[in-house]
Amino acid sequence: MNQGHLTDVDWTLIPAPTDDGGAAHLPGQMLPSIALPATDGSNVDLSALHGRTVVFGYPRTGQPGKIAPVDGWDMIPGARGCTPQTCSFRDLFAELKAAGAAQVFGLSTQGTDYQSEMATRLHLPFPVLSDEKLALSRALNLPTMRVAGLTLLKRMAMIIDDGHITHIFYPVFPPDRNAGDVLAWLRANPR
Repeated sequence: MNQGHLTDVDWTLIPAPTDDGGAAHLPGQMLPSIALPATDGSNVDLSALHGRTVVFGYPRTGQPGKIAPVDGWDMIPGARGCTPQTCSFRDLFAELKAAGAAQVFGLSTQGTDYQSEMATRLHLPFPVLSDEKLALSRALNLPTMRVAGLTLLKRMAMIIDDGHITHIFYPVFPPDRNAGDVLAWLRANPR
């Protein structure tokens, strides 16, 4: 089963990920000082940012007309939905900022060139960070999955206050509701 359009997805046909406990250790963690390349050309050290930061992680975004990395991509729990998740953060960006997010970032293990194409195509108002070398993933023991020889992040969102992980959304399903859930949490938990 392959639902062709990247943003119009019938989530009832997609298997939901289960909570495997892969992110249970993250709340309370301090972020390590690791500079990640961003689609805006900068390098971002999440541990050095002041204020409240929202980082949403995802396995990998697709490109229109390109095939998935493996047959059955849609049936891997948590794989499908990176573009809808990213678009939901784009669409709610102003509200997230108004609710206290000093900065918002996407995060994947894809390279910056690939991410930059997606950021331009989707008109993202925030940078996407590349953990292609898995430095942050390994340092924090972020939940990952192996698909087609690639190490991919499992879908999550982190609320980070001054370099300290305050809250985790994991697992995330359906992905297009993640930004709304983060927004509701920010409004209910002002700094």
